Parts: sequence; structure tokens; C-alpha cells
Amino acid sequence: MELSKETKKHLMQVIAFAILLYCGIEHFDVVIAAVRFVLGISMPFLLGGAIAFIVNVPMKKIEKYLFPKNKKFGKWRRPAAYLLTLVCIIGILALALVVIIPELGNTVAMLGEQIPVAIKAVQKWLADIPKQYPALAPAIEELNIDWSAVSASVVNFVQSIASSAVSSGVGVFSGIVSGVTTFVIAFTFSIYVLFQKEKLARQGKQVLYALFPDKATEKMLLVMRLSNQTFSSFLSGQCLEAVILGTMFVISMSLFGMPYAMLTGIVIAITALVPIFGAFIGCAVGMLLIVMVNPIQALWFLVLFLVLQQVEGNLIYPHVVGNSVGLPSIWVLAAVTIGGNLFGIMGILVFIPLCSVLYALFATFVKKRLKERKVSESKWSN
Repeated sequence: MELSKETKKHLMQVIAFAILLYCGIEHFDVVIAAVRFVLGISMPFLLGGAIAFIVNVPMKKIEKYLFPKNKKFGKWRRPAAYLLTLVCIIGILALALVVIIPELGNTVAMLGEQIPVAIKAVQKWLADIPKQYPALAPAIEELNIDWSAVSASVVNFVQSIASSAVSSGVGVFSGIVSGVTTFVIAFTFSIYVLFQKEKLARQGKQVLYALFPDKATEKMLLVMRLSNQTFSSFLSGQCLEAVILGTMFVISMSLFGMPYAMLTGIVIAITALVPIFGAFIGCAVGMLLIVMVNPIQALWFLVLFLVLQQVEGNLIYPHVVGNSVGLPSIWVLAAVTIGGNLFGIMGILVFIPLCSVLYALFATFVKKRLKERKVSESKWSN
């Protein structure tokens, strides 16, 4: 039986794919090196696309309501919206840094001053124990702590950190220069993308329609539109959740009379932009700040954090972020768990909107199949 032309074409495609897959597995190290090389070259443009996507979320909202009925200023709408968005982002970051950095510096300096005082206080407390509790005197004597050696160890530890920082200064400087160069290229690329996004979208559609059948192109465009909407909603929901969590900490810490309420709330709100686990970084910073003022309150702050974190992680986050991306709460938790275990923080950031897209596509497929098979709603609604 002679095969049709279309069948032969598909067969050749399968054979070619199998050959490429075999060669890739046989020379996996070469493939990985090639992928790293391509990613190294394209990283500024990938970063620029990510920056453009993030900035576009608030920018399109501002652009929509900026000069809506004034055609005279219509050509200035996008530049003005971009500048306003940039000013807002830079202003928020600058405000956070102005509040955070001086306090952290003061805390670190205070920590360095308090270490010798704390050692002397502990030494005096242990020396007074035999007088207050004579039964414990033999145990204290057996400890035989050399406090001069302890102080020397602390000093040596600090000096080793300083020397390692100096020795790695050249590497850090070169890394900073490389990072700044990449960011400048990425930032410039993001400006071009934002100001020509409609043109780029038209050109992308032209390429798809030129290379693929109309039906396949329509499906790809549907997935792209759904992905864009989902990722934008996820970003908005994540920012809203971070603001809610930071506000909860400011209010609760103020009610309990804890120090650095505003500063800790800002730090936790910023770090909470990393889903689920980011707030723990803010907790460590908050405890470091509070412990220098009152160690007992630092412990109570840890208790408060654990309580609010449970409320946020199990109630607020799934509902706020889940509703924003159209994903039920149980699947938000599943996406966070799976993404975090597989790819760490980046997995958490990507898996929630990705699962939302897959959930929406699968729900559409199920509804279509139910309609095709003429399954009545009464069979599954109850």
C-alpha cells in the first residue's frame, strides 16, 4: 500500500525529530553549553522584555485615563504615562531605601558596639550565680570559660569577614560593572518595546500567519492573550497582597507597642513580592532591628509573624492572588509548592500564572468536549 504525500511528510518530520533528539541526548553537554551561550547573549533582551512587561501593567492603566478626550495632547499620552509610571516606581524604591538603609546601618553599628558589652554582662551574670545559687557553683567552675578567648574569637570572626570582602572586591566590582551594562541595555530595549508595542504585535502576527496555518495561529494567539492577561493579573494581585501584609504588620506592631513598626512593615511588604516565602526575609530583618531594642519583644514579634504568616498564606494569599489570576485557592497552593520544589523562587513566580493559563485552557477544553458529547449539566452539577 502506497503512502500518501501528507503521510510521508509527517513520517519524515517524526524521523528528523527523532534523529535530532538522539543527537541531543548523545551530546547533552554540548547542548547545555549552547543553551548557556544563547542565554548569555540574549539575557539583556530577555530582561528588557521582563522590565517592559512589568512597567506596562501600571502604564497602560495610566495611559487609558490620561487625556482621554483631548486629541491635541494625544501624541503625548504614552510618553507622559511612561514618565509618570517611572517616577512612581523610582519614588517607591527610593522611599523604601531611604527608610531602610539608615536604620539597618545604625542597627549593624549598634550590634558591633553591644557585642563586648553583652559578653561582659554575661560574664558578670555567671560570676554572680555562685553567690545567689551556691548549689550551682561546682557546675559553673567546671565550665571554665576563657572570656578573653571568646572576645578574641569574635574579633577574629569580624576581621575574617572584612578581609574576605576586600579580597573579593575585584570580583564584586567586575560583576557590578557587568550587571550595570546588562541593565542599561535591557532598560533601553524595554523603552523601545513599550513605545512600539502595537507595531511589534502586528509584526509578530504577520510572522505567525506567514509560517503556520490560520487555525494553529488563532490558537497560539489565544494562548498568548490569555497568558498576557493572566501574568498581568498575577502581578497586580501580588502587589496588592504585599501591601495588605505590610499594612497588617504596621497595625499589629503599633497596637502591641513594638519598635520599628513602619520600617518592618515596609521591609516585609517589599520582600513579600516573592510569593509565600519572601516575607521570611523581612521577618529576619525585623527581628534584627527589634532585638537591639528589646530581645523579649523580638521573640513576641516572631510569634506575631508566624500567626500573621499563617493567616496570609492560607487565607489572604490564595484568595487575593487566586482570584486575580482566576485560579482556585487549592491550585495556588499546589502551584507554589511544585514550583518552589522544582525551580526555587523563580518557579514560584512563574508557576502560579502558568498554572492559571493551563487551568483556563483545560477548563475550555472540558466545556467544549461536554458540549460535543451533549452531556447535560444535571449529570455533573450535583
